[in-house]
Amino acid sequence: MIKPFAKTLLLLLLFWQTAQAQVAQDCINAVPICSNTPINGGTNGFGIDDFNGAASSGCLEQTTTGVIESNSAWYRFRTAESGQLGFNIGHNSNEDWDFALYRASDCSDLGEPIRCNFFDNSENTSFIGVGEDPTGDEDSVHYEDWLQVEAGEDYYLFINNFSNINSGFSIQFTGNIWANYPNSALDCSIVSNLLGPPIAACEGDSVVLDASTSGAMNYEWYMDSGSGYQLIAGANGATHTVQNSGQYRVVVDTSAESIVSDVQVGFNDVPITGTVLDETFCYEADMTFDLNSKNYEALGGMNQDDFVVSYHNSQTDAEAGINPLEKHYILTGVSDTIYVRTTSLANPDCYDASQSFALNAIEAPVLSFDEKVVICEAVGSLEIGETQPNANYSYQWGTGEQTPSIMVLEAGEYKVTVTNQSNGIVCEASRTVSVEISTMPQISSIDIDDMSANNTVTINTENNGAYEFSIDGGEYQSSNVFEGVPPGVHAVRMRDPYGCGEVEEDIVVVGYLAIFSPNGDVLNETWQIEGLSTLNSPIVTIYDRYGKLIKQMNEFDTGWDGSFQGKPLPSTDYWFKLSYVDDDGNRTYAKYLQSHFSLRR
Repeated sequence: MIKPFAKTLLLLLLFWQTAQAQVAQDCINAVPICSNTPINGGTNGFGIDDFNGAASSGCLEQTTTGVIESNSAWYRFRTAESGQLGFNIGHNSNEDWDFALYRASDCSDLGEPIRCNFFDNSENTSFIGVGEDPTGDEDSVHYEDWLQVEAGEDYYLFINNFSNINSGFSIQFTGNIWANYPNSALDCSIVSNLLGPPIAACEGDSVVLDASTSGAMNYEWYMDSGSGYQLIAGANGATHTVQNSGQYRVVVDTSAESIVSDVQVGFNDVPITGTVLDETFCYEADMTFDLNSKNYEALGGMNQDDFVVSYHNSQTDAEAGINPLEKHYILTGVSDTIYVRTTSLANPDCYDASQSFALNAIEAPVLSFDEKVVICEAVGSLEIGETQPNANYSYQWGTGEQTPSIMVLEAGEYKVTVTNQSNGIVCEASRTVSVEISTMPQISSIDIDDMSANNTVTINTENNGAYEFSIDGGEYQSSNVFEGVPPGVHAVRMRDPYGCGEVEEDIVVVGYLAIFSPNGDVLNETWQIEGLSTLNSPIVTIYDRYGKLIKQMNEFDTGWDGSFQGKPLPSTDYWFKLSYVDDDGNRTYAKYLQSHFSLRR
């Protein structure tokens, strides 16, 4: 039984003479179970070594005794229906219990367990078992998967206290099989005791013991509350109703024999859930609430080692003790009603589900406007803040303004605090908006690293700011350098990423010698522009420093040999212009070319 030491001692005194009827230390004497009734009991040592010196059985390992068993209890049951089956073994949270379940009909041939748990209880949990932890802990390592059973299967359940810190345990079967077959899930024919298996009930219940026997001539009922069996005056019928814990005995006289049958009946306290107050708080997306924080209120002074608190989405679930909520409950953003169930650890049928509380979510302001904005220089002002405000919110800017949005003319940082107040709860959110001013993009120059099939183009600007660049309609990039540009006409674009403007220029990528030397050594004898064939009707005109036209060429000319009217010109710098016909049919001069070169003799 899951009680503090003083209460455990009292119960042990009450049931001392019948402890062996409650707990069987050896597999061969396993206590038969035939109903979904909690079975309370404690363990003290073990009988024979049911594992014959084995070092392990499934997950079980040797304990402090040097064998697998240390403080053991054995139970057996037989299924009468098919379905999903599980069980909870409730115990004191400071105790370390293990179990193994065997599908077997003979203790001498148990085989390997089909469900097994040997974890230590460092987490201080109150349940181990198969199926679902009744506290709602979906990640508990102390629970094994549900069992799918068929009718007529025999099972042995071994429960062991590892280290002899032991105030007992309780068992309750769970699973859909009990919902579908509440009175016939297990086969009661395996229980040969006239009064049946030990009975655990709740305080205030009436338990009817039935000793009806064919041919009975007389019934006598006795009760042992710790000082030996005493005759119950006036109890001489086939049935007897009991309301107090104790060991009960019936003696049935027939013409052939006297039948003696004993049964233990234990009544457990029914919890009374304390008043659980509503919670009101500021809600943010993906927020969780720790339901464990309400345990103290729910227990209302009751010992947490005797009762467990679970939380549910509906009164129906709380009454049935199903679908417990995760302790870190994910809030929905609206008011949720949480239903509370407090349950006896010794007997899960003893519970109270009379209390509930509300989780009142007050929406914390959600700010949807940008934290960084840009004023376009050509526009001069910008509206910042919430343009679609919530009418329930109030706004306070650092500038003193109390409107959801404000107009700003200057760069800087502007802070606003947004408040939602309800039911005495104030929820706030703050944001600082950084404002910058962006100037119009402007191309100041373009550098062309040419004289190759794949040239490099660099777009230069004298403006400060972040800009993006594109060539020939390609994707914009933050770098102003384009590599692998082939000869020809190209459209380059420069834009402000905040939409403050865009400029476009056409450039011509061609190659020419910066120096040529027509001195008869065959090297660099003529000057010409490579890549003219990529242009439409190109014309190259060459001038001296005084602007005198020296030479005019097209794409079919072999180049200039450095002479004028058949006479060699002196070594100096010369200038040129390149024009072509654009897509609109207009003759256009190429921009951003170096436009001069040197003649060397």
